[in-house]
Amino acid sequence: MPSTSLSWEAFQDSAQSGALASQVGVPFWVMLIGAVGISLGLFLFGPRIVRIVGEKITKMNPMRAFCVALSAAVTVLVASQLGLPVSTTHIVVGAVFGVGFSREYYTTHSRRRRNYIARTSAMRTRGAPFLQHRTSYAAVSSCAARTSLAS
Repeated sequence: MPSTSLSWEAFQDSAQSGALASQVGVPFWVMLIGAVGISLGLFLFGPRIVRIVGEKITKMNPMRAFCVALSAAVTVLVASQLGLPVSTTHIVVGAVFGVGFSREYYTTHSRRRRNYIARTSAMRTRGAPFLQHRTSYAAVSSCAARTSLAS
């Protein structure tokens, strides 16, 4: 029976026999080092990463946060059923980017936004001659007032 206590031995065994082992044993000390490293990294950098992902990538509200959590959970479940190794952190950050992209896309391409831009540009172009006339009249009248006071 081949020893599969280390991943290198499992790799060698798979390469020699041509079959994949159903399970590979991981030594306790390797698991302990990984757990300590993840805990230390989360303790040192976790708050900053949470702040960047939650505030600086895109503005989050409860509905968007729910969409991020739901899409990440569905993606992890589907990947697990397919036997794919995935990173939950990468999936969540990808979901945050997806929510931010859809927010920006629908903000710039929404009908209400297009109507607002059309209304404001139409108002500016129609009102420009009137505003220009009023501005020039005010400038001329203030200059005339100053010159009449000076003399």
